[in-house]
Amino acid sequence: MGTTTISLSNEAYRILKSQKKEGESFSDLILRKFGKGNPSAMLAYLKESSANEDLADAIEKASKETRRNLKLHKVDL
Repeated sequence: MGTTTISLSNEAYRILKSQKKEGESFSDLILRKFGKGNPSAMLAYLKESSANEDLADAIEKASKETRRNLKLHKVDL
């Protein structure tokens, strides 16, 4: 599995860090809290927690762009 580097505001970092369990990575935390393939849940959480609105808008924009660029492949079984 690959990795991606992201930038967070100090406030967003503190919020995420406070939610981590012992021995849990940030990736594990994000998947536990928001589930796989559910960017709208993350956006809603960020807006509710008074997190950086610019960050929430960037996530929403990236999510829409990802869905727009998604290419499905037909697989014969």
